Amino acid sequence: MPLTRGQRDPLDDFTRRTVSVDGTEKTVYVAGSGPAVVLMPEMPGISPDVARFARWIRDAGFTVHLPSLFGVDGAYPLAEARRTVVARACVSAEFRAFAGGGTSPVTAWLRGLARLAHAECGGPGVGAVGLCFTGNFALTMALEPAVIAPVVNHPSLPLDDPGALELSDEDAAAVAARVERDGLTVLAYRFENDAWCTGRRFAAYQKLLGDAFDGRVLAAETANPDPPPFFRDVVGCAHSVVTAHFVDEEGHPTVRARDEILAHLAERLKPHVQ
Repeated sequence: MPLTRGQRDPLDDFTRRTVSVDGTEKTVYVAGSGPAVVLMPEMPGISPDVARFARWIRDAGFTVHLPSLFGVDGAYPLAEARRTVVARACVSAEFRAFAGGGTSPVTAWLRGLARLAHAECGGPGVGAVGLCFTGNFALTMALEPAVIAPVVNHPSLPLDDPGALELSDEDAAAVAARVERDGLTVLAYRFENDAWCTGRRFAAYQKLLGDAFDGRVLAAETANPDPPPFFRDVVGCAHSVVTAHFVDEEGHPTVRARDEILAHLAERLKPHVQ
């Protein structure tokens, strides 16, 4: 049954698992069948819009793995999350929210999740899709050989340097080498005039990855004009292409972006399916 505005998503069509990687346990919501895709939530957590995107991935023929990294699972994004969820994440040892911090340690756990998902689901590899706060994590996950389809959506870290990437110099070099060696393409999306993911950030990706970086920019006026309160009052600009600022109308640019992401995952993870 479709959710009404402001309603919490019970996530009861997902299997709730506790996954341990190197002694650290996290909750992961799993659904579907086929090759694995790790979808990382945006701030302030696994919102109904993030869960909707996870279901689209599931329905496209993948086993979606949705890890709980922050916030309240299934909660509608309210502006109050800025003082709670965002504030806690910015000082957490798992994340590197500001310039100079290097690669977020939580990405090591996420790479472990990708390895486990690949072993369980099989196929040629795993997709990794990041959103906002976790946007760049999809690129860092490419340090794991099982990850062969990284998708970077409106990456917002580091918060204090719009032209930087949330990567240590060593990891940046290793990612660039892996992308070139294995012929990976990094698909990325942002809205123009996004204050959290600027053209300078996409330029930094282009400099690091060259032609392997496929950065696509949507016009700001195409964004959903009535997103949830967190995105209206805290984010304050067109930002979340396939979640909060998505417009579910046939032919809409955000619908095309969603379909392009699903097609990219299928091309990489299901190459023999016609």
